[in-house]
Amino acid sequence: MSDDQHITDVSGTGVPIPGDDVDTDQILPARFMKEVTFDNMADYLFYDVRRDGDGEFNDHPLNRFDGASIAVVNSNFGCGSSREHAPQAMMRWGVDGVVGESYAEIFRDNCKSLGIPAATADHETVTELQSWIEDNPDGDIHIDVESETVTYGGRTIDVEIDGAMQEALTEGIWDTTALMYSNMSKVETTVDGLPYVESDD
Repeated sequence: MSDDQHITDVSGTGVPIPGDDVDTDQILPARFMKEVTFDNMADYLFYDVRRDGDGEFNDHPLNRFDGASIAVVNSNFGCGSSREHAPQAMMRWGVDGVVGESYAEIFRDNCKSLGIPAATADHETVTELQSWIEDNPDGDIHIDVESETVTYGGRTIDVEIDGAMQEALTEGIWDTTALMYSNMSKVETTVDGLPYVESDD
């Protein structure tokens, strides 16, 4: 990752999360949305499927690949309700980037808003990467946002990153709140010029 808000690449070990149509209720069960902040969302990531009937951790990939930062997923990941809690939970667990076959549009947009590159590749490419992670749990995966490539195990593959996401990440304009604060003087000037806003003076 480059300095400040400009995200040109992310690297780390991988975690395969297999399965098509993994929805946001699996990623972050609805009952945990009652919390007023995102602070504890990492604890609830894939809460139900990561535990057995006694509530103990099972062999789910997130339990076996703790500390990974690149999630590798299959088709239509993040479908279902449009809850921001799902990518928030992934980010707070440690995910810095995602490689998958396809994503629900709102999930992908939420990833962009959090500065998480979501790259796409075909089924064969993704499943090969998932298998490689299983065999190389400590192996490094590098997502290059600018060149739209993923490098792992001595090979580099082409991926696709949505144009709007690529621009937002590399130009450092993905964090709209930070962008607004950095342009606060312009915001204040605009507000001062509005006839329907009363001044505090």
